[in-house]
Amino acid sequence: MRNKMKFLTLSLVALLMAFSVLSGCSKGSSGDNEGNDKGGSNSGTKGEGFVLGEDELEYTMYGHYDWYTMPTWGEDLATKWIKENKKVNVKAVSSGGNAAQKFNTMIVGNDLPDVMWLDRNADLDRLREADMLVPLDEYIDKYPNIKEWVGESTLNMLRAEDGHIYAIPNWYTTQPNGNTGYVVNDKIYKELGSPKLETTDDLYAFLKQVKEKYPDVVPFEAGQGGGLDVLYSAFGEEHPNLFMSNHFVPDGDKLSSIFTDPVFREAMVYMNKLYSERLISQDTLTQTAEQVKEKIVSGKFAVFADSSPTENANLADTTLKAEDPDAGLKMIWPIHKEGLNKEKITPGTWNQLGWNVSVITKAAKNPEAIFAFYDWMVGPEGQRTIFWGPEGLYWEGTQSINGIEEAPVFTEKYTTDVENRDKLMNVTNSLQWVGNVVYIDKSKTAYEMTLPEDQQNWATKYQTSITWKTQANSTEFSNLSPLPETEEGMAEQRVNEIYDEARAKALHAKSEADVLKILDQAEKDAQAVGYGKLLEYKTKKWQDNKAKIAGN
Repeated sequence: MRNKMKFLTLSLVALLMAFSVLSGCSKGSSGDNEGNDKGGSNSGTKGEGFVLGEDELEYTMYGHYDWYTMPTWGEDLATKWIKENKKVNVKAVSSGGNAAQKFNTMIVGNDLPDVMWLDRNADLDRLREADMLVPLDEYIDKYPNIKEWVGESTLNMLRAEDGHIYAIPNWYTTQPNGNTGYVVNDKIYKELGSPKLETTDDLYAFLKQVKEKYPDVVPFEAGQGGGLDVLYSAFGEEHPNLFMSNHFVPDGDKLSSIFTDPVFREAMVYMNKLYSERLISQDTLTQTAEQVKEKIVSGKFAVFADSSPTENANLADTTLKAEDPDAGLKMIWPIHKEGLNKEKITPGTWNQLGWNVSVITKAAKNPEAIFAFYDWMVGPEGQRTIFWGPEGLYWEGTQSINGIEEAPVFTEKYTTDVENRDKLMNVTNSLQWVGNVVYIDKSKTAYEMTLPEDQQNWATKYQTSITWKTQANSTEFSNLSPLPETEEGMAEQRVNEIYDEARAKALHAKSEADVLKILDQAEKDAQAVGYGKLLEYKTKKWQDNKAKIAGN
């Protein structure tokens, strides 16, 4: 989900020329310069807007990711119901496994899809600056759900420099969520006497025991490096993994260097110690996601930390218990350095803006109709349908519970037909373009908490008891990166390379002194390529974000 897209391969000059030509051509395709349809068969009904189910709506949707393949609309139970009852058909435009090239081809060929689903990054900025996107402000005021569920604060964060909103967020939220933290192999833990496992000293002692007693087990599995970012959080109160992965640290009203951050330096010394004593997986920075999954599902680890360890751990817990009733996994409260307040340790983050966004291009013949559909999907009926399928199978009727007025009443099949339920949800997971975290999480959690503990979903149990309580709100740090072709953007790319190299060298260093020497050199190298100016740029964007959140 969080794959970083390659930047466009066209030259900047050619790309800007293409944008200039298309911005003129595309304005007329939607009826006027604001992207509004002037009449048309799908326009509003009696001045009240587009009503789903009264007229046909068909549009094209492009997911701007190498890995994304949209399931065929209408083949699963959820979208079949939407197609038949709401008269909506969505036609996929594939990236062909090369999103950057496809994006360029669409731009140059003046062949934009009606909707694009993409990250909040430079590609989105380019589309907006080239006047290729429909502003959504009018529709947000006209239809009820996005305004209510996304919320004013989040919408303000999405507002562009020209004052307009162009994007509909996905997995937006107004409450904490997230899965970052530590998973423990409970059988190994119990066999070693269930020792205290709260501080970094406790963790080191436990990992030493594991190495001695279980030579075929990885003491600390850090995934593809995400676990290292989690360990960083143990050495500073309110120092989430985001600071390490984004290479900056707040210092008063400015953002400062990660390389000079005392928390980062102490954390890297600790990581080096674990690595040099072979307590951390030696292929942490080179292994594949599939290799990580194999180790977790087979139980060949003692402690596993990552940005979202629940994805593999949920499956692993079920698999291990099926083979051995005494086996299984559990999550623990985040590890902290002795002397720090454990209640202020935040290994991960949550973000009001969620993950990515959908934008309506000026190629759309009826952008309001498309917006009306997305607004419906954001609301309770849309979320129930696209997440758990149509009424009558896994849910029947609604109820007011856990602060949700129209939460689904789950049927017996929700727990007895798990295999088919999960098959449906695996398909519709790729159709979650405007996921409503608050509605889904509160509805799901309210139901799960009514079940006996042994029937509760493993991930949900630990989300409600640990991870949601220990994630920091990172909304103010959103959208800080400059365009890659700018001076600051080129500096960011070089700093990223310097950071990756320094972290790898520090992990393999021979001593604590060598670790610190490597970080000192990285600071010098980063400053030489414009790190200071980059941090100034990010600081301004950060302060702008805080003003937007405050409503200023």
